[in-house]
Amino acid sequence: MKKILSFSALVLFLLSVLTVFDYAETVDDILKKMIEAQGGRTVLEGIKDSTYSGSMEMIMMGISGSATMYQKEPNMMRMDAEVMGMTFTQAYDGQTAWMTNPQTGATEEMPENQAEYAKREAMGYSSILNPEKFGITFTYKGKEKIGEKEYFILEQLFSDGYKMTNYVDPETYLIYKTKAMSLNQMGVEVENETFPSDYKKVEGIMVPHTITIYQDGEEYMKITLTDIRFNSGLEDSFFKMTE
Repeated sequence: MKKILSFSALVLFLLSVLTVFDYAETVDDILKKMIEAQGGRTVLEGIKDSTYSGSMEMIMMGISGSATMYQKEPNMMRMDAEVMGMTFTQAYDGQTAWMTNPQTGATEEMPENQAEYAKREAMGYSSILNPEKFGITFTYKGKEKIGEKEYFILEQLFSDGYKMTNYVDPETYLIYKTKAMSLNQMGVEVENETFPSDYKKVEGIMVPHTITIYQDGEEYMKITLTDIRFNSGLEDSFFKMTE
């Protein structure tokens, strides 16, 4: 009886070791293939800054506008948007998150809860190329079937405890959907689902040209990118808060 118990314990131990090994291999393999699908490590490491311009339609509010998103590696971002004749900016310069008030045009620091989201949005390609430098970890959560296809599920945990679930297409290794909590227009936290689609190559990098966002299951916004540029030589000062 003792031999049987000892053998069973050994089998369980070996299975647990193999499971952990396969678990780690799966995460590394998926991340490697995701990087290759987007253009490859060498190409992505060559990106110093990115500029994305296009139109946006806020479905729930019945209004539309235009926006340009700027990102500079490794952790700066700025978005300039125009909606109903009003312009506003949201930015993070690597240390301070700030915004302009669309009603008054005054520049002010973001509230702490909004600032945390801005810091994460400011992360560029460096965050997937070298996630450990940002305190980011990925965990493989198996597969989930959506429609007729099963997607790899990667949970992304940021250093501040924020979690994002990535649904990776097993054929292309491009992101099909991300799911996380975010702030709505009223500053209330809601479940946010983002669907990037219409992937096209721009300067060797696979970029989604359409992004559809759902909040608590309802279609909230659709972004259509019409102009994408890399390495425009954006200065750090461009991201700094102005008076």
